[in-house]
Amino acid sequence: MAFGSLGQQNYDPDASYAVTKNDGTTYIGKILSDDGREVLMMTESLGKIYIPKSDIRSIKKIEPNDLKRGVYVGENVFTTRYQFTTNAFPIKKGENYAVLNLYGPEVHFSLADNFSVGVMSTWIGSPIALALKYTIPTKDPKLNFGFGTLIGSSGYLNQAQGFGGLHWGMVSYGDRFNNVTASFGYAYFNNGSEGTDWLTAPGTYYSSNPMGGGFNFPMTLPFGTGTYKAPIVGLSGMFAVGERATFILDVMGLSASQERYYQTANFDGTEIWNSNVVTINEPTPYSARSNNLVVMPAMRFQRKDNRAVQFSLAGVIGQTTERNSSIYETNLGKEYKNTYSIPFPMVSWFFKF
Repeated sequence: MAFGSLGQQNYDPDASYAVTKNDGTTYIGKILSDDGREVLMMTESLGKIYIPKSDIRSIKKIEPNDLKRGVYVGENVFTTRYQFTTNAFPIKKGENYAVLNLYGPEVHFSLADNFSVGVMSTWIGSPIALALKYTIPTKDPKLNFGFGTLIGSSGYLNQAQGFGGLHWGMVSYGDRFNNVTASFGYAYFNNGSEGTDWLTAPGTYYSSNPMGGGFNFPMTLPFGTGTYKAPIVGLSGMFAVGERATFILDVMGLSASQERYYQTANFDGTEIWNSNVVTINEPTPYSARSNNLVVMPAMRFQRKDNRAVQFSLAGVIGQTTERNSSIYETNLGKEYKNTYSIPFPMVSWFFKF
């Protein structure tokens, strides 16, 4: 039962209630009386307390699903979030929350029981992204569907010419404290540059040095769109490991591709440095690709219903495939691969308001 007026209410004397104040503090206990101006509660931790009705945001009767190992957790807005991705559980209207990450802040507002809007950024305000989430419940409370969208701009960086987006669908199974989510999405990003490859104008060039080399190659306009495109597959889950601790695993696999160009050249010598004549061929388009696996295991600790802290040992393992486009290299146009791994541990603080 939600509290919606300052009038007197009728309460079950044998039931326990969660009374949440405007500052997010929640008291658990039996309601002894309600005179329309204040509520008298019998709490387990503080005994009898009076709470002015003007300070109360909501009064909710505690159901069995609101308890985890005997501790009241309610629906807990933080359980809608893993490390980076979200699940298909809704953020109830009025259950807003903020996250302070090492790289920057984010805040999410619930406009309806199944629709929320958020803003994510860095500490310099760039880049910045708008986050939208819509959830679809089913008759089975353990099965939920949802859609999400991130729309971003580079902000102050590169005069806001960069842009990007991430759009995905998801399906979650389980309850709010033990669940798994599969997600499928599509991402794109453009840093706002004119292109990615500055290539030499095709043609035949002659050396100014009798010993070879010494070419003067003019540059043409840049080639390539600079837009990365990537399908993304995600698998995430959270599992309660204590009254106030939750293990979280967030995994994403993405294969980003980008339109690039390379050139081949014909030398009259063995390489450009001992050649007197070089023929530069027309640019050839190809798809540069980067395959990445992002793994984000984390532990979340929540001692209060309106606050939590999360530690993540995240990292990425990837491989890029490109072609050599420098005319000064012997293996011009040759495909090469680069494998890398990058750790990025993270600490996040969650606040409900």
